[in-house]
Amino acid sequence: MTQHIVSGAFPFSAIVGQDEMKQAMILTAIDPGIGGVLVFGDRGTGKSTAVRALAALLPPIQAVEGCPVNSASPEQCPDWAEIGSKNVISRPTPVIDLPLGVTEDRVVGALDIERALTRGEKAFEPGLLARANRGYLYIDEVNLLEDHIVDLLLDVAQSGENVVEREGLSIRHPARFVLVGSGNPEEGELRPQLLDRFGLSVEVTSPKNIDARVEVIKRRDAYENDNGPFMQHWRLQDSALRQRIVAAKQALPLLKTPDSTLRDCAELCVALGADGLRGELTLLRAARAQAAFDGDAVVSRVHLSAVAPMALRHRLRRDPLDEAGSATRVARAVDDLFGPQRAAAE
Repeated sequence: MTQHIVSGAFPFSAIVGQDEMKQAMILTAIDPGIGGVLVFGDRGTGKSTAVRALAALLPPIQAVEGCPVNSASPEQCPDWAEIGSKNVISRPTPVIDLPLGVTEDRVVGALDIERALTRGEKAFEPGLLARANRGYLYIDEVNLLEDHIVDLLLDVAQSGENVVEREGLSIRHPARFVLVGSGNPEEGELRPQLLDRFGLSVEVTSPKNIDARVEVIKRRDAYENDNGPFMQHWRLQDSALRQRIVAAKQALPLLKTPDSTLRDCAELCVALGADGLRGELTLLRAARAQAAFDGDAVVSRVHLSAVAPMALRHRLRRDPLDEAGSATRVARAVDDLFGPQRAAAE
């Protein structure tokens, strides 16, 4: 019996459909400041596959060799890290899994017990937050995460810094990462405080189109049974997409954002009754990333319309008199304010 060898993560470009999920992840790759992606949907819809594929797609980062927090230069390495090398090397963008049931020590870091026992020294053993710095932190079944871990993540996401003060240790290190969470809404809702921390929210469903389902089967079968040619073909697609992301990151600071676009952001959020100002700020950042990805020089209603559902759907208050889903409410507000013809023309 022939054994088929499968190498490498399933390519990002080879994922069939799920365009909104892929779009959201691309936008956070262009501008990590957008604040992460929440992916809710049925089981078996490619949520975790997309995150694994994203890791292989992302451009590498420049980091000090051996630095536990992926510092870009030796000067930025924390003192406790005791870095022997000052070489800056290229390494893959970190994508770190945060499993359910993980302990707080594993997340934030703790005393290095082995070193304490063998040498009598107090040393810090970094946790998952250190490894995720300048990368992605992925939580599957995020809605089932324990409350005290949620609170911890909220604090770190707000400050961009992990602070550990325990067992005689007083440690600080940068912890800036894009939070990606996935889950099944049937298994419980997400706490509002954590929900608001995600910049973008997307909903994924199983494809209803027969041709799309057949294509999913064909590509998965080729990945498992004809891996070499399959990976060669789709890696070329991923490489082109990676170059586009790099070009968009470089173009981002050069974009022009007219006051009329800022007014459009505010009017849309007011019309939807979105709480706070986080909606406007996220909507604008996402629209700018979309404009850069599209190769446009000016942020317009076209870009706002393209990202509005994912930036705002999870910020809406429930309306008992409106049975429409949140994405439908956002799309309706966009049409009412911008007009479908005007949005397409601008």
